[in-house]
Amino acid sequence: MAFDFQIFGDGQLKEDFVRWLIDERWPENHAHFLRLWEYYQNPTAPVGGTAKLSESARTYMQAQEVGLPSRITGVVYSADGGLETGEKLSDIRRKEVVIENDITWRINVMVDFLFGKGVKLVSRSSDAQRRREIEQILKAVVDANGGYGFYQDMAVLGSVYGFVDCLVRPSQAILSRFAGQTPAGTSRLTSDSFQYTLHQAATIDLELIEAPRALPVLDENDYRRIQYYIQHFHQAQNEISRQDNFVMRLVRNKGISVRRKTTAVTEVIGATAWQRYENFELVSQSVNPFGFVPVVHIQNLAQPYFYEGLSDVEQLLGLQDELNTRLSDRASRLTFQSFKMYLLKGLEGLQDKPVAPGRMWCTDNLDATIEEFGGDGASPSESEHISEIREAMDKISGVTPVVAGVLKNKLGNLTSGMALKMTFMGMLTKTARKQFCYSQGVKCIGRMILEILDRAGIYATSPEEREVDIVFPNPLPEDESEKLQQAKLKLELGVTSDKVLKELGYDVK
Repeated sequence: MAFDFQIFGDGQLKEDFVRWLIDERWPENHAHFLRLWEYYQNPTAPVGGTAKLSESARTYMQAQEVGLPSRITGVVYSADGGLETGEKLSDIRRKEVVIENDITWRINVMVDFLFGKGVKLVSRSSDAQRRREIEQILKAVVDANGGYGFYQDMAVLGSVYGFVDCLVRPSQAILSRFAGQTPAGTSRLTSDSFQYTLHQAATIDLELIEAPRALPVLDENDYRRIQYYIQHFHQAQNEISRQDNFVMRLVRNKGISVRRKTTAVTEVIGATAWQRYENFELVSQSVNPFGFVPVVHIQNLAQPYFYEGLSDVEQLLGLQDELNTRLSDRASRLTFQSFKMYLLKGLEGLQDKPVAPGRMWCTDNLDATIEEFGGDGASPSESEHISEIREAMDKISGVTPVVAGVLKNKLGNLTSGMALKMTFMGMLTKTARKQFCYSQGVKCIGRMILEILDRAGIYATSPEEREVDIVFPNPLPEDESEKLQQAKLKLELGVTSDKVLKELGYDVK
């Protein structure tokens, strides 16, 4: 493994430090963030390997089983591994396993409240024509990267991992503008037309970097400033690992599948240059013409003095494990007690006579008895404990079943907006906190896009014109007549008609 960072020219990026990041920090981060993602997604794995030793009738196991005690699963899992790290215990049999994923629906509700209706990017330019053009440019970039789905993906990654990084990666056509070359494929569009600008803007890639890949090198004096951005990951190739044919035949005969080929990719981005390594060999590098690291860091919920923000999943891990444990205990109890059984004494010849409605037994033995036992007994403390666990998850996450549309009791008259706000107070408060964090990130992405287009000579803007406002629609149902009345009052107060129409959701030409 050899790195050559001479192209960066400042000597601040040390090879031994990067090696430490990849060899020591990356495996720890990968294991930690993979656990968070698996608790969110809760994927199923087919029974095999260690699971083959379990006595479960199911043909699959779920990722959240790693949080259950060994007295239920009969398997001991390592602290930093998944289902494949389990070790079967010889003296404990697997019991009933119940997994109720209370994390996924809460995260999805948070995302729906934050970006379910999308957002609008409103330019602050003083010129109306320029405002319309800037908004069209930013919309073209977002639409080319998935539209509203881009924001929702951003929110999911942020909620699970605690933060999300967005790499603004211009196309080769834009980079060629910095070198004074004419981009290929644009002969039908003149370079001074606005359609040409939109065409070039749509080629900008907004790449969301998932947390397990991220290895940022931060300023020693300011943790908020990224000096170098390193991402390391294993990329799957469209080929298999090449081996000798004889060896492959032996492997297949033993039932071992041939693995898909992967490449260890390390990308280093600085303010002055960029490099890409594959299997720790330098394969490409170039000068960074922007003069800054084109990465925007967004915290899910602000956490002072830490690069990572607060993860919504991490706060619920302990309670999710406790909920699954108690549900599994209850299932085991029900398995043993849910069926009534009968002990017959003094009755002969009844072995082949089943218990059925209308069935009567008779005997001449005056000492014969029938004893009934079993059946599910009431366990109020168990039910209360499970309810308290769910309430604790409601308080920590701010997401209650009512927010997700699950109504169990009468809630009274919720027709007024104030009543809805009071009912959803926790969810709305948390959404407002997230709106601030994500809006700052989206604003920074917008400024970065406009600055790149300006430096490439595609669309000139001043620093003031690159400022945008992020408008989040109200996540709650709204009364149209009430909205129109508020718009009328704003017009009477002197708010411009363009701004009022945009708040109402109309496109102003």
